[in-house]
Formats: sequence, C-alpha cells, structure tokens
Amino acid sequence: MSDDGQTRAVMAPTAPPALAERARDLASLAGKHAADADRERRLHPDVVRSVADAGFGRHFVPARWGGAEGTFADLLTAVARVGEGCTSAAWVAALAATVPRMAAHLPRQGQGEIWSDGPDTLLVGALMPLGRAERAAGGWRLTGTWSYVSGVDFSDWALVCARTTENGAEVPRYFALPREAYAIRDTWFTVGMRGTGSNTLSVDDVYVPDHRVCTRAAVLDGECPDGPATCTRVPLKAVNGLSFAAPVLGATRALLAEWTRWAAPRISAAGGGDPRLAENALRHGVLARAAGEVDGAELLLARTARAADAGTLDPLVTARGGRDCALAAELLLAAADQLFRAAGTSAQVEGSPFERGWRDVSAAVSHLVLRFEPAATAYAQAVLAAQRET
Repeated sequence: MSDDGQTRAVMAPTAPPALAERARDLASLAGKHAADADRERRLHPDVVRSVADAGFGRHFVPARWGGAEGTFADLLTAVARVGEGCTSAAWVAALAATVPRMAAHLPRQGQGEIWSDGPDTLLVGALMPLGRAERAAGGWRLTGTWSYVSGVDFSDWALVCARTTENGAEVPRYFALPREAYAIRDTWFTVGMRGTGSNTLSVDDVYVPDHRVCTRAAVLDGECPDGPATCTRVPLKAVNGLSFAAPVLGATRALLAEWTRWAAPRISAAGGGDPRLAENALRHGVLARAAGEVDGAELLLARTARAADAGTLDPLVTARGGRDCALAAELLLAAADQLFRAAGTSAQVEGSPFERGWRDVSAAVSHLVLRFEPAATAYAQAVLAAQRET
C-alpha cells in the first residue's frame, strides 16, 4: 500500500480453480467437523482457514486490493455446495464474501486499511443500527452492542451499523473496526445453526475516522461511484437474501439426499394388491414434492443471482429479488419439514442424519432478511408504483 493509504499495485495472479470447485473440498472438511461445530457452538479453526483458502473472503473484494470481483451466481453455487456438508460453515462463508462487498463502499483509504495485508481478511458484519455514534474531529465516537455476529471469534475486522444525526435527521452509518477495537461476549446458545458462533460484539466509546465510515443508504442502494465492478454497485436490498438462503439450499439438498438413501430400501417393489403400495405412494409423494420444492427454490435464487450479475436492476427487479429469496426460504423449509416428518421417530434421535440438518434449516429461515411479509410489501409497492407510471 502507498504511504497515503490510497492504493497499491497488485500483480495479476494465475487463474485459480473456480470458487465452486474449491468449495467442494471445504464442504468435505466442514462435514467432518459439523457435529463438533454444533456441540462446541463454533466452527473448527481448520474450517475457518479453509473458508479463506477457498476464496470466499476475496470473492467481492475490489481488484485493486487483490480481490476477485466475482459473481453472485458463482457465490450461490459455492455456498450451497458447502451447505451440503455443514450449514453453519456455509453461512459463515456466505457472510465472509458478502460483508467485504459492503465495505467496498467505504472511502478508498479505509478500504486500503482493511485489505492492507491482502484480500482474505475475515470481515464480519453487525448490520442493524443498534449502536450510537457522535461527531468528533475528523470522525466519530462509537458505542454499541450487537448480537448475532456470525464468525466473530475468528474476525480480523468488523463492519457495524449505528445511528448518527445529520442536520437534525437520523442517518444510519456503517463503521469499520479493527479487531482490537471491539470486545466479544459468548452469548450464542441456540436450537439450530450453532456452529456459526454468532456471539455478541460490543464497542465502548471508540474513535472511528471518517475514511472508515459510509452511510447505510449508500450500501442499500448500491451507490458506489468508486466501485468499478458491477458486483459492488448492486443494491444490497436486491441480493441480501442470497447470503442467507444459499446455505439453506445446500442443507436441504443434503436432507433430501439422506432421505432418499433412507427410503430406497423401504420402498417395496411389490405389485398387485400388496397393502404396502399405499405406503409406497406416500413416500413417492414425499420424494417428488420435496425435490420439486428444492428445485423451485434453486431456480428462484439463481434468477436473483443472474439479475444481479447483469447489473440492470430497476426498482421492480430489486424488489423481486427480496421476494424470491424469501419465497425460496419458505419452499426449502417446507421440504425439510416433510422429509423430517416422513423419516419417522428415528429422525428425531440426537445425532441422526436428519436431526441437525432440520434444526439448522428451521433456525436459518427465521432470519429477518428471509421473512416473506416485508419482502411481499416491498414487492407489491414496486409493482403498484410501476403500474402508476404506465
């Protein structure tokens, strides 16, 4: 990095394997540690290192800092693949990619500080405006507490959101903080998604210079004139659901594959008047419906990713992205629920192939970003606004 922290030369690297290809190895490793992560409420350190080695952290980082400036379609494929091995690892991998894309809206000097050691910095996010910041010379004094910060125990930097006042109006802003600026409390005790280690981050009257601050509105709307890549300028509200639905897609695929293995020897090949045919039909229906719901969810998420990569997001397409991610989450939950029920009492036994996956899916889809009602309201308003303009 240059002395003024503005930019640094990056040599063009040899093209690495595709992110989805590297994610296959991460899925295998994370799957081996998934039970331990669930029990210990955090990922194994080797899994966290592999998230970085696979390239998730650098996926959306600007090329000027050595990043990949990748696509949403590639990220969706890779995260879902990791989710087939461990939902929590996929969740952390998705956010490891997504939060740096938001940090790319910071002034260039702030970006240079975050990625001064390379593009694989683990940057975590606390994205609801739960803190408060007051103006100070050349920056802000920040205080706040943020719960549910996934992967925070392994973080190098954090991007947190706080309320500020500007011309008498409240303006939420994002603040980038190095690890030494915040404390972590062990508070993550949950039914599902235990391995994400989503503990509490707190800050007490920390000074943050202006070059490590940007408005929340700029990120939500994709206002990033300094960001040359399409991926940086995509409005957060168009793609935010992808980061949270993609791990669920992978987890539900894994449940479907496990249920299919479980059901195969139990489905009779008998014909005629065999009374087991009714049971066969029930299981056929479960398999077909769950597979269709997973396919439908994948199609919705893939369309959202393609629209973001195309970079042509009008208000209606932006709102449709939020709707589709929330609807996909509902489809995946429906599939997971019926697979879990159809596997019988044995599926409820702790340590069964179904139990942890079902808990993870159920917990993940409760995330605020994946709730259908607010997404439906935003979509309906966009449709009606477009109607009025015609």
